[in-house]
Amino acid sequence: MAATDWLTVLTTTDAQEKAETLARGAVEARVAACAQIAGPVTSVHRWKGEIETAREWQVLFKTTDLRYAELEGYLREAHDYDTPEIIATPVVRGSAEYLKWLERETAG
Repeated sequence: MAATDWLTVLTTTDAQEKAETLARGAVEARVAACAQIAGPVTSVHRWKGEIETAREWQVLFKTTDLRYAELEGYLREAHDYDTPEIIATPVVRGSAEYLKWLERETAG
């Protein structure tokens, strides 16, 4: 695989339990090799013309480019936000052993 074939994908949600459900579902479906949950974090954003401050939990998924579309589809279906944050970032370097593990764990 090329360096851009591995991704980290970020989303946020408003409860730790929801973050854990999203993480577990993605790993069970093998659309992510693992997911890390961090929070709470404070998010400041504009929504429907108003500036809001919210407490959220970040979920960072590790996946491959081959599984990205399925991960995005899963997140759109499982997430309760109208417009969930789904941002993919390429992994440009990583431990060869870890990246091979990531590929194995997301193999359909």
